[in-house]
Amino acid sequence: MARTQAPEYDERKQAIVETAAALFARDGFNGASVADIAKRGKISKSLIYHYYQSKEDILYDVMITHVRELEAAAEEISGDETSAETKLRDLTHRFMALYVGAADRHKVLLNDLDNVPKNKRAEIISVQRGLIETVRQMLVEIEPRLAKRPGAALAAAMLYFGSINWTHTWFNPEGAVGPGMMADMAVDLTLGGLEKVVD
Repeated sequence: MARTQAPEYDERKQAIVETAAALFARDGFNGASVADIAKRGKISKSLIYHYYQSKEDILYDVMITHVRELEAAAEEISGDETSAETKLRDLTHRFMALYVGAADRHKVLLNDLDNVPKNKRAEIISVQRGLIETVRQMLVEIEPRLAKRPGAALAAAMLYFGSINWTHTWFNPEGAVGPGMMADMAVDLTLGGLEKVVD
């Protein structure tokens, strides 16, 4: 008979991931040890190893939980019966909210992907490519002429992500420009640029 998980299993695992994300974001993956995670989380190393076999496994969980949340948002909004422009705007608002709410995980994703084992890295990259494809399709639906220029739609999608993916390095969500306004600005800049691309 298989042992059932303790009720607090998921909570403890999430706490380990959040603690690790904060340390990896501050010190880098190579600059933080399992002992550091245990000390900051006020738990034992043996408890961490009860949940994870290695530090690389923790890193994978930091990243995959983040990209899966982004993926869930994209799938939900893609299914809405609204215009492609509305979908892009709604999705960008969700992305920015997730970036702000998981700034440490997002930073780790952008900086330490090469430290994830190859097979697990491929899974994360696959999710990322799916997100890019979702946005690419929205942009083509908004501006069909993009499809007539080889590579233009993908380039536009990558530029869109370039405008929001690195906001964690400078954006202050409590500043004069909040996450919602920032999302709208990113969409407006993207759509304004499309007009120039297809002229």
